[in-house]
Amino acid sequence: MPLGVTAPEMPKLSVAFEPVPYAALPGWEEDDHLAALKAFIRSASRVLASAETSSTKTARPSPELLAACRAALALPAASLTPAAAKAFFETRFAPHCVVHTGAQGLLTGYYEPLLEGSRTQSGAFDIPIYRRPPDLVNLVAESERGALAHALTHARKTSTGTEPYTVRSEIETGALQGQGLELLWLKDPVDAFFMHIQGSGRIRFPDGRMIRITYDGKNGHPYTSIGRYLIDAGVLSAEEMSLDALKDWLKADADRGRKAMWQNASFVFFREIEEDGADSPLGVLEIALSTGRSLAVDTNFHTIGTPIYVSSPSLTHAPGQPAGFRRLMIAQDVGSAIRGPERGDIYFGSGDEAGELAGITKHPGTFFALLPRRGDEP
Repeated sequence: MPLGVTAPEMPKLSVAFEPVPYAALPGWEEDDHLAALKAFIRSASRVLASAETSSTKTARPSPELLAACRAALALPAASLTPAAAKAFFETRFAPHCVVHTGAQGLLTGYYEPLLEGSRTQSGAFDIPIYRRPPDLVNLVAESERGALAHALTHARKTSTGTEPYTVRSEIETGALQGQGLELLWLKDPVDAFFMHIQGSGRIRFPDGRMIRITYDGKNGHPYTSIGRYLIDAGVLSAEEMSLDALKDWLKADADRGRKAMWQNASFVFFREIEEDGADSPLGVLEIALSTGRSLAVDTNFHTIGTPIYVSSPSLTHAPGQPAGFRRLMIAQDVGSAIRGPERGDIYFGSGDEAGELAGITKHPGTFFALLPRRGDEP
């Protein structure tokens, strides 16, 4: 999740998807198409399942995308080779350049933090991570919470209807105490804050056992970037701003840091992932994320499950991309700050190293959406 981007209502944009040949995609021939296909397969069943019950107002899977999902799931394991993967995408999808009147494309990064935690409160572990409250209701589908993040996305259900849920400052000063909602406890409020922004975490307990927790709803208030807040206040410059710089500033003075974090009224609730889904964090629609291949997108413009080829010549710190980021990604997640037709958040993986990579990612990027071919297309 980006540090210097907030989520105002998007202005009306002129957006077009213009067909281009695969030769127009920088580095297409050199990409690892098999890695992309494996990521596509991980989301295929979730996209198919969601299509049966979806009532979303934003981008919905087309019959052709659903057919591609079924075809990918039917592929025999023995046929999963680099050449076959490349042929799968080239046969079933046609690349389109995303042309629009909005701001230049922007890529940021997110990751899954690894933190020390406890099932019980103690002197060291006194920062609660909360389960989803029973009176929390969705006002929009979870797949739309990024696209519609300028307004309330969740609310409190009451006997007479709904009302806005309590904000971060109220929750962190005891609004949910005494309800038995504590899932676990962490040591540091800043680490907890950033886990909220990332939407997932791996937790190591004192006995060495590890679990994974994931997003399970939010209080519904729009996300506000405290990075942008501090830049606008003149505390840190845009050039100085990074994940590490922000963490250091917040931790240097606990009271000052707490007041800054309260500028973001949004608050996330978590659940523990069951064992059969705990091999990776989950994106939207409970899609298992793939390091370096999962992309959070704005579903106003891109359907979840769509392959998107991303090019960013200046993004050279991603593993295996020293000449610039040129990779086929799969739209598998959303985020409150991911707004626009060429706005993407790259999932960098788990742990501190992934966090360092994600924290320095804020680069221009170009999108080529691979749209499924219709039956009459070559």
